[in-house]
Amino acid sequence: MLEKSRNDDSASLLRKHRQLVKTMCHRFNMADPTQPGLRMNILHEQLNIKGQGNIKPNFFCSLGYNIYLGENFHANHNLYINDVYRVEIGNNVMFGPNVIISAAITEAAGKQQSKPGLPVKVGNNVWFGGNVSVSAGVSIGDNCVIGAGSVVKQDIPGNTVAVGNPCRVIKQI
Repeated sequence: MLEKSRNDDSASLLRKHRQLVKTMCHRFNMADPTQPGLRMNILHEQLNIKGQGNIKPNFFCSLGYNIYLGENFHANHNLYINDVYRVEIGNNVMFGPNVIISAAITEAAGKQQSKPGLPVKVGNNVWFGGNVSVSAGVSIGDNCVIGAGSVVKQDIPGNTVAVGNPCRVIKQI
C-alpha cells in the first residue's frame, strides 16, 4: 500500500510539473514579440540555457528541465522538444522552422520498451534546415549541416553534411 502511495505522489508531481511547463510555454508563445529578451527569460525558468539565446514562437516542450542549450542558440518558429530524457544542444547551433527533437521512444510493433526514451545530443556549430526530425538516442557531431526535411534516426559524425529520410551523410566538410 505504501508503494502505491509513493507512485501516486510522484505521478501527481509529474502532472503538476507538466502543467507548469505548459503554462510556461503558453506565456512564452503569447509574450510581446518586440521584446525577445523578456520572452527568453520566461524559458530560463525551466530550461537550462547558457546565455540568452533566441527562440521564436511557437515553442513547446515536455518537461523543460531536461533541455540544455548552449551559447548562441537560435531556433526559428515552431520548435518542439520532447524531453523525457536529456536533450543537449551545443554552442552556435541554429534550427530552421518546424524542428522536432524527440528523446521519447514509442512502442513499435507491440513490443514493450524498457525505457521511455534515450538522450539526444547535438554538438557545436550545427545547422538544421526546416522540418528536421531527430529521434531518441541520436548524437550529431560538431560542425554539421542537417538538410531540410531530414529524419535523423542514427548518429551523424562531425564535419559532415547529411540529408534525407533516413538522414545519411552525403559530404565531408
